[in-house]
Amino acid sequence: MSVYEELGTVQRCLDDLNRAVNRLEQQMGGGLDIRRVRADCDHLRASVALLREAASGPVSDRRHEQLVTISDTPYDVALWTDSDDEGLGARDRRAP
Repeated sequence: MSVYEELGTVQRCLDDLNRAVNRLEQQMGGGLDIRRVRADCDHLRASVALLREAASGPVSDRRHEQLVTISDTPYDVALWTDSDDEGLGARDRRAP
C-alpha cells in the first residue's frame, strides 16, 4: 500500500472512532473520561493532518532533510582539553 492509501485507512478508522465516541458520549454523558477520550481523538486527527501535510511534500525534499554529511577529518584535539575521561575522572588525578 502507498502512503496515501495508508493515511486514508487511518482517516477512516479515526472517523469510525469519532462516531463511536459520539455514541458513548450520548449514552454516558459528558464526564471527565469521555472528555479525555474526545481530546485524544482530536489529537490523533491533528497528528494525521500533519502526516498528510508531510506526505504531500516532494519526496526529494524529505530525503534531503534526512541526510546529514559527516566530515572524515579528525576533530581538533583542543576541543577536549577541559573534559574528563568519562568514568575515569580528570587526567591529572588518579582513579579510585
